[in-house]
Order: sequence, then C-alpha cells, then structure tokens
Amino acid sequence: MDRHTEAMSEIGLIGFDADDTLWRSQDYFDAAQREFERIVGAYVDLGDARAHERLYEVETGNLALFGYGVKGMVLSMIEAAVELTAQRISAADLHRIVGLGKELLRHPVELLPDIRAAVEAIAAEHPVVLITKGDLFHQEAKVRQCGLAQLFRRIEIVSEKDVATYARLLAEFQLPARRFVMIGNSLRSDIVPVLELGGWGIHMPYHRTWKHEDAADLAADTPRLWRVGDASGLVGAVRAIAAAAART
Repeated sequence: MDRHTEAMSEIGLIGFDADDTLWRSQDYFDAAQREFERIVGAYVDLGDARAHERLYEVETGNLALFGYGVKGMVLSMIEAAVELTAQRISAADLHRIVGLGKELLRHPVELLPDIRAAVEAIAAEHPVVLITKGDLFHQEAKVRQCGLAQLFRRIEIVSEKDVATYARLLAEFQLPARRFVMIGNSLRSDIVPVLELGGWGIHMPYHRTWKHEDAADLAADTPRLWRVGDASGLVGAVRAIAAAAART
C-alpha cells in the first residue's frame, strides 16, 4: 500500500451537508423574508415593530414544534404577521405569505460552483454520505433534483444536527469519530458537534447564513478543523486531513 492510499484509509467516511453546501438555499429564504416584511409594512412601521427580529424570535421559539424548513417558516410568518399587525392583516395578505412558502418549495435546485466536481472527486477516494436537516418532503425533492444522489452511500435527513444525532449515525455506520469528516457551511450544525465527538470538520462558509446557524464560533487554530473558501478547496482539504489522520 503506497503512502497516499494508506493515508486515505485512515478516513472511513466523508459527510456532506446539503443546503448552502451543495446548493443555494439561504438566498431564497432571505428573499421570502424581505417580501414578508413588505407585506407587513403595509400595516405597521417596520422599524418600530421590529418585524425582522420578531420573526426570528417566533421562528426559533417554534423550532421544537415545527422543526426546520419552509413549512415551519411560513407558519411562523403567519403567527408573527398576526401579532405584529394586532390581527389587522387581511386574509388576502395571509394567503400571499402562504404563497411565499409554495414558491420556495417549487424553486429549482441550483448547485454551487465547482461542487459537483468536488463531490465526484472525493467520492472516488472515500465513501461519502449526505447528512441534512429540514422538511422531509422538501429535502427529498432537492436530493432527487440535484443530480448527485447516486454518489452518496447513504442519505440522512434528520430533525436536528447535534452531538446526539452524529453519535447515533456514527454508531449505525460502525465508525469511530476519528475516521469521520464532516463538510458544511454551518459551524453550529456541521462542524462543532463532530469536533466534540473527536471527528474532523471542513468549514466552507456561505455568503449568507441564517442567524440561528451562525450562533457558534471556533478559533482559527481549533484542532481537526480545516477551512476552505469554496468548493474548489475541498479535495485538497480532505487529502490534508487524511494525511494528518495517518500521522496521529
């Protein structure tokens, strides 16, 4: 076994996040929120009403009930709109808010630049899995449309991405955390839990991140953490981690 092959064998599985790692997502949610604020702005002064902040508060308060994804966001928008307008919002405008969700659910998948080549190259050297969270139907639809599904050994759509979830998945994979690498844009959901378990992380930030997912920070010299600017750096980062794992 040559040195490169030996190094690759030290890493047994590579996990990929989906939204804003494989394809665009947050941009569309941000556009829906701006339209929501325009709708509510016909009834209240947006600055005085703190529409942006209040929607975030309602969304995060509802996560335990609705989970992540478009449908939970729309239900929270309706709740926030009724509250912010003191119940004055019309049925027609509530219908417009529902329409925002339908537009999001129908939006075609747009892969990020260079991600297809990166996933294909990494999958040629390591088994890869997709680990994402959100609305089950919507995520399944995006996986079908993305054109990458055949590359993944397994596709996991979970309700939360935390230490307990990753520990359960690694137990099912029969893989120690030290042989697992997770790639994603969210420190909170993709990187921190895996590092806590003893795995490796590659953080590929997206230019927009939902405030809830941005609620984490890691020092630049955090052990077992790599950072890349975009998908073109992923193959090199995975190989560097494999080499580092072989030395430990």
